[in-house]
Amino acid sequence: MLNTLQNRITQHQLLTNIRIKLLHLHKLLLDTERIHYEQVRGRVSNSELLQLVISHDQFAWLHRLSELIVQIDELIHSDEPITSEAIAALIADVRILLTPDEVGNGFAVKYDMAFQRNPDVVLAHADVVTLLATKVQL
Repeated sequence: MLNTLQNRITQHQLLTNIRIKLLHLHKLLLDTERIHYEQVRGRVSNSELLQLVISHDQFAWLHRLSELIVQIDELIHSDEPITSEAIAALIADVRILLTPDEVGNGFAVKYDMAFQRNPDVVLAHADVVTLLATKVQL
């Protein structure tokens, strides 16, 4: 019983830490994309930015990262126990998504461009990758 409780606490902490790091990365990517957008089209308000993030093609590539964060939220707040397999699958999805590639798929190319534009993105990426690399017994 105690091991099960400890396991659930460890899982929750890991998911929460991943979520925090991904939210930070997402904000940096959003800020970088906003700056790029404003350089071409002029300043936008926060409410205009929200509409752009939801519906403009330039921001669409960020949706997949948003979806992963929502997936983490659902796992954290689920009434069902989280399986080690579910966490392993989530971590694999994050690793695959966060692979910059100048000739890869849409996200990978845009992510690589964000690396070139903002060194803080590189640091935030390193934080996520380092966390995912830690060996946690689940």
